[in-house]
Amino acid sequence: MSETIKDLKRTHLCGEVSEKEIKKQVTIMGWVQKRRDHGGVIFTDIRDRSGIVQVVFNPEIGESLFAKADTLRSEYVIAITGEVRSRPEGNVNLDLPTGKIEIKAIELRILDKAKTPPIQIEDNIDTGEDIRLKYRYLDLRRPKMKKIIGLRHQVTKTTRDYLDQNGFWEIETPILTKSSPEGARDYLVPSRVNPGEFFALPQSPQIFKQLLMVSGMERYFQIARCFRDEDLRANRQPEFTQIDMEMSFVKQEEVMEITEGLMKELFSIGEIEVPNKIERMTYEEAINRFGSDKPDLRFGMELKDLSELVKDSDFNIFSGTVAKGGQVKGINFKGGADSPRSTIDGFEEYVKMFKAKGLAWIALRENGLKSPIAKFLSEAEIEAIKSKLEAQKGDLLLIVADQASFVAAALGNLRLKIAKENGLIPAEVYKFVWIIDFPLFEYDENEDRLTAIHHPFTAPNEEDVNKLDSDPTSVRSKAYDLVLNGEELGGGSIRINNNKLQEKVFSALNISQKEQEDKFGYLLEAFDYGTPPHGGIAFGLDRLMMIISRTSSIRDVIAFPKTQKATSPLTNAPAKVDKKQLKELGISLRS
Repeated sequence: MSETIKDLKRTHLCGEVSEKEIKKQVTIMGWVQKRRDHGGVIFTDIRDRSGIVQVVFNPEIGESLFAKADTLRSEYVIAITGEVRSRPEGNVNLDLPTGKIEIKAIELRILDKAKTPPIQIEDNIDTGEDIRLKYRYLDLRRPKMKKIIGLRHQVTKTTRDYLDQNGFWEIETPILTKSSPEGARDYLVPSRVNPGEFFALPQSPQIFKQLLMVSGMERYFQIARCFRDEDLRANRQPEFTQIDMEMSFVKQEEVMEITEGLMKELFSIGEIEVPNKIERMTYEEAINRFGSDKPDLRFGMELKDLSELVKDSDFNIFSGTVAKGGQVKGINFKGGADSPRSTIDGFEEYVKMFKAKGLAWIALRENGLKSPIAKFLSEAEIEAIKSKLEAQKGDLLLIVADQASFVAAALGNLRLKIAKENGLIPAEVYKFVWIIDFPLFEYDENEDRLTAIHHPFTAPNEEDVNKLDSDPTSVRSKAYDLVLNGEELGGGSIRINNNKLQEKVFSALNISQKEQEDKFGYLLEAFDYGTPPHGGIAFGLDRLMMIISRTSSIRDVIAFPKTQKATSPLTNAPAKVDKKQLKELGISLRS
């Protein structure tokens, strides 16, 4: 029979008992971590959220109490009252904050017993993630997991404090809203009281935060839950949390400055330094130098344009590509000249995944130059290529000739692959960069139309507005992404705040008048009643937490995550529902 704490008060957390309490009586409560019997004395480590403290049971405390202590097993929940004393010389454990003291037990209450847990409650366990997620409530007892969840609390509290100090109000937006898929699929929720109609769970609070600016709230934020029914990757979740912000009467630079201040506060929790002013880089420069709008700046191997050097070459793959408006670019894999042919062939297969037709290479080995294309190039062209790529003996030059977008994707990804596989990325180095001046649109070959790179509410640069009809793909936007070490932390933009411009952008996106009205009519109507210039940004809290806590799995920073297949081993969700529920909703399932 479990005992109670009816007449007992917890005086201290386990990890906070210190030398200050020596000779004082304390009461702690927690879980049994370990129990050891040494020469007739029982030592028990007691654990709560704050840490671990050692409790000693001597036979002198009485036969009944000592016998009860002898029944203790791992994960029993207990309450201990005892006197704090210094540990005997030789028994001090400097690895524990409480390692200089112990508690001599006077009273023991067993609040609940426990079965032997299916996973060990300690760090560095060799247990599959499926078992850890099935018994997540046990997994969360491990010190590492508790520390991460505690850090997450610090991050959200610091966010609230910082934004409050900067004039933001925390405002909740609806979870049950209207479906307007723009990219990922919505999670749909059937309405029982409106048969045949559906709510959608929000992919982001985008439209509502803009409506809050129309409402005159001026500065809004929310630690927002978002939902996307998309094909999952290793570090994606179907439901996730973002730090969402919106501001009225601001320009792009002001949003970025507020964000930089927040990032300094949040990353200091993880002892990561953020520059006072983060570097700005245009989208065009990022693509030209790194082949990506999420550039990893921790290492070199930048893309170099060789088009001018080979435009008149007898090697038609190079000169012909340039003549057709394509590009010839290369990267220098320093020290890679002795890579085996199988490795280089692997590089070629890899770039083909990004639509490149092939990969040319020049190896500058100690015994001379080796390359399958050298015979097609003049000596002057080879020297010019070597000079442009700052090549020396021992280097491997890798070159792609193709459409500009294919060249960027192929070499940008190959650059990352080589760096990761060859240890070229330094540890504990953090390179932040703002990417600005994104194109407003990109062409989607599958849908044969323009799509918005960020979303259709992003404002174009004023000087490019007149190109919306004549040359929409050249229009730049007032969008900005914050990138760290090749990962996008968050993105935002200055928004469109008048109907005429919004309708112009919708038209460029081939969104019909009816579709505009069906999906966004309430927002467009709100714009008729005086809308301030406004802009904002959103950050993935889970991704921030991965970096701050230095963990490689997004599931480690979420208390109750889903698997990569969007399921919960703990609750067995998603699951079938009763036919009666489906009938009430007017839903029938096809067999």
